[in-house]
Amino acid sequence: MKIYTKTGDQGQTSLLGGTRVLKSHDRIEVYGTVDELNSYIGLVRDQEVNASRREILKEIQDRLFTIGASLAADPDKTTKKLPDLLEADVKLLEDAIDDMSTSLPELRYFILPGGHQSVSFCHVARCVCRRAERLAISLRQQSFVAELVIVYLNRLSDYLFVLCRKMTQELQAEEIPWKPRV
Repeated sequence: MKIYTKTGDQGQTSLLGGTRVLKSHDRIEVYGTVDELNSYIGLVRDQEVNASRREILKEIQDRLFTIGASLAADPDKTTKKLPDLLEADVKLLEDAIDDMSTSLPELRYFILPGGHQSVSFCHVARCVCRRAERLAISLRQQSFVAELVIVYLNRLSDYLFVLCRKMTQELQAEEIPWKPRV
């Protein structure tokens, strides 16, 4: 099987279900951003500081493929069985957030992204996750998007923020507070 099909050379692609849409279609934009997020999660997973979290990060990547499949499907024409996103997937993130939070100092200020290259990668993933969430919410105003997709992306961005703080702590990097000029 060849990787190129030439069917997209005119700027269109197919959704699951066969509907042809422009590659600039909102649905393509959302699942493309989820794909981008998945790549950043891979980068975060590959950081040595996350050796103990590689399995949960791999699980998150798997769930992002599940979300991508859901978003890539034409809600009116797909008859193909798609992988399921479950409430338990959200609970996994919440439990991980709670576990990491127990050893973190109370957050009393906004923090500037950075402090260590590994932490910065995670902050980028968090920002891409927020963008994916915004795009999914926008798409939902015009077409079906499963509610759990929005919930998962929202919780994932929370997880990534707490992960940034936990990585900062483990790397003994400085957590830099934002001090607004007033």
